[in-house]
This record gives sequence, structure tokens and C-alpha cells, in this order.
Amino acid sequence: MVRKPATLKDVAALANVSRATAARALNSYGYVGDETAQKVQAAAEKLGYRGNRLAQALRSGQLPIVGCILGDIQNPFFARIAHDIEVLARECGHNLVIGSSEEELGQEISLLASLQSLSIRGFIVAPTSADNNAHLKGLIAENVPLVLIDRVAEGIDCDSVVVDNEGGARKAVEYLIGMGHRRIGLLQDDMRIFTSRERMSGYRAALAAGGIAPDDRMVAVSQSTVEHAVDATIRLFSQKNPPTALFTVDSLMTQGALLAFRSMGISIPHDVSLIGFDDFNLATFTDPQITVVAQPVAEIGRAAARLLFDRLSGQGGQPQKFRFETKMIVRGSVSRRRDA
Repeated sequence: MVRKPATLKDVAALANVSRATAARALNSYGYVGDETAQKVQAAAEKLGYRGNRLAQALRSGQLPIVGCILGDIQNPFFARIAHDIEVLARECGHNLVIGSSEEELGQEISLLASLQSLSIRGFIVAPTSADNNAHLKGLIAENVPLVLIDRVAEGIDCDSVVVDNEGGARKAVEYLIGMGHRRIGLLQDDMRIFTSRERMSGYRAALAAGGIAPDDRMVAVSQSTVEHAVDATIRLFSQKNPPTALFTVDSLMTQGALLAFRSMGISIPHDVSLIGFDDFNLATFTDPQITVVAQPVAEIGRAAARLLFDRLSGQGGQPQKFRFETKMIVRGSVSRRRDA
């Protein structure tokens, strides 16, 4: 027969004290005489009483857990960041709770509220909205350590780690223009997301610098999933005068574009040139390999985690704002226009 674990009531009965006295003796709060405390401890040891350490830690706010709310963690970029944050959290003696907002503001708010109810000590968040940030302002007002990652949010003055999204997008489109392309498509996600706004700005800035008028017919908006990107790419390239080149704003969209081109019989780079924002494993396994704007993903997650644990250790001072540069990796997916 399996023996039931001892309860606080069992300990109190064996020590011949009230449950309240046993609780004070075991949890070191309030006054309990030395002799009584020793009787309670001896009873607990004899019965093998362990208590609910998790509940005690939650009540005291001392549970060594931090929270991380990212976008869609099916995205290799966010998956790598989550991994790196978890590694550094472990090195710092903490556990990590990871939530995926799936780029839905309501889900982000709900996740954050749930984690706050557990008295989690600090948060790393990739905000889904650049503007709607009352829930994040609430953390700041309560002096909860917060680090924004990949994106910043209007009116939120806290530590942050981002990359030069606008500069990276501009470099990619300028490269396409330099290779003779004038009809350059853009596959982007929701403009409420900070990174999407920045990459759109870089796209437009490059077009303006190249003397190319913006054309809404060259832009397709899609959710950041492979499936939605396939549909958006097919719509974009089913036009009478489709783009001769395409810039995609993340790796899932790049993969969707590749699948769409295959289904349409469009050859890269002979029929269309392609550059994607974010490097990803399959980019070097395709034929041709895909030219990308690479982020220093190996540094981003660890930088955010270091900022958070510095704050948790009591480091004060003004918010630190890191912005990493991107790097364009030229492979084989861009060709020069013959009529350029």
C-alpha cells in the first residue's frame, strides 16, 4: 500500500501543537518558542513532511522564475532566442516560463496577466503592438524588471535589444536595385508590429533613393506563417506585370515564397530574384542558396537575458538600449536583369 504523504495536520498532532504553531515553526515566521520549534521540526522529520515549497515561494515572491513572451515560437528566430535566454537563466539559477503570443495582442495581455499572478520576478517581451502598451506600462509602474526584445514600444522606457531593421531592409532593396530591378515586391506582415514598420521604411527609403515610385501593387500583406505567405506570394505574382524581385520580411515568409514559386513554376533567380530578412537553416540547402539579411541571433537573446538578470541583481541606472547591426549574406538567389 502506498503511504500518503504527511500533512501539516499530521505534524501538528504528533508535536501536540496547533496547525498555526506548526506552520510558524516550519516556515520561520512569527514567534515560536525554541522548545516548541524543536518538537515541530522533530515531528516533521519523523513523518517525512516536506511541505509545499512551491506555494511558499509563490506567496513570498521568491520563486526563481522569469517570464518570456515572444511572437510565434515556430519562427526559427524566436525559437533560437528562447533557447539562449533559457540557457543563461539556468546559469543564473533561474527557470524560464515561455509563452507565445502568436502575434495576437489579446493573447500577449492574457499571458502577461497569468504570469504576473505567479509573482514572476521579471519579463522579456517581444511586444505585438508598437502602440497598444498599457499592460507593459503597468509593469513599469510596478517596478517589475522588463526587457523588450526584437521590438520597442511607444512610451515604454525600459531596457531593450533590437536590430537595425530599417538599415537591413534598405541594404537588401538597394542591392536589388543595383542588380537592375525596378519592380521590387515586398512580402510583409502586420504594420502594427514594430519590425514590420521598420522594414517597410527601409524598403521605401531604398526605392526613393533609387528614383522608383512606390507602387501598392508590389506589396502583399500576410500573416507571418508559411501557409499565409504561400497564398500572398501567389496573389502578388499572378498579376499581369508581377515583380522581378521579392523582399520578404522574415524567414517563414521566405519559406512560403519558395513554396509558392515552386507551385507556380517560377524559377529563382532566372524568373525572379529573392532576398529574405533573417537567415535560416534551409537557406543554404536550397538550389540556389538564398541571399538573406542576417541578424546576430546568437547575441540577441543572451543580451536581453543579461540585462534582465542585471536588474534582478539590483543594478540601477538608466535603461540600456542595444541595437545590433545586420549583415547581408549574398548567395545565389539574385540575378542581374538582362535589360538593366
